[in-house]
Amino acid sequence: MTSAQLPSRPTRRPRARRGEGERLREEILDATSDLLLETGDHEAVNIRSVAKAVGVTPPSIYLHFADKAELIQAVCGRHFGALEQCIETAVAGTADPGEELRLRGKAYVRFGLEHPEQYRILFMSKRVTCDEPPDDQLKAASGFTALVDNVVRAIEAGAIETTDPLLVATGLWTVVHGITSLAISIPDYPVVGLDVLVDHLLDVHRRGLRP
Repeated sequence: MTSAQLPSRPTRRPRARRGEGERLREEILDATSDLLLETGDHEAVNIRSVAKAVGVTPPSIYLHFADKAELIQAVCGRHFGALEQCIETAVAGTADPGEELRLRGKAYVRFGLEHPEQYRILFMSKRVTCDEPPDDQLKAASGFTALVDNVVRAIEAGAIETTDPLLVATGLWTVVHGITSLAISIPDYPVVGLDVLVDHLLDVHRRGLRP
């Protein structure tokens, strides 16, 4: 058999040099995110497929992540961070806590529609977690903790009459999540116009909470 007839070997990534471990970790996260977006299902993604995409062996993945659940959770943490940044940018400089709630809701929906596949990974697929998921960290990263804080400030300012900020925040999140999920899943939803619907539902919800 001539050299031209020899079967090609799979491309193998060169051994990482000292100090390149963090770069490899980021490449692993990039590849996992791409595979999740391509397949639309975390169950179709495994350590072997991620390793192949990066060009390393599966044991190299385990040097950075204990298992698949921890890896996917780290990818979700990235997307949560982008969501949080989008919302905080939208409300920056807003002095009225009631108006801030409205802006938070609109920014949330906008993020979901501009990043539909990432939103599916975060909120519209079966949750994958480690044995002891850092729920407090995920709440903070997803912007929910900031939403609760916003509700507390609205209560203190007299814009909302309630003694349960967690309940109010959960209700507001349910409204915007419902709109976002439907808009992602159903073409041309809603017929009345998305901005019109978002403003209407957030306004109705806020008016119902006023003293």
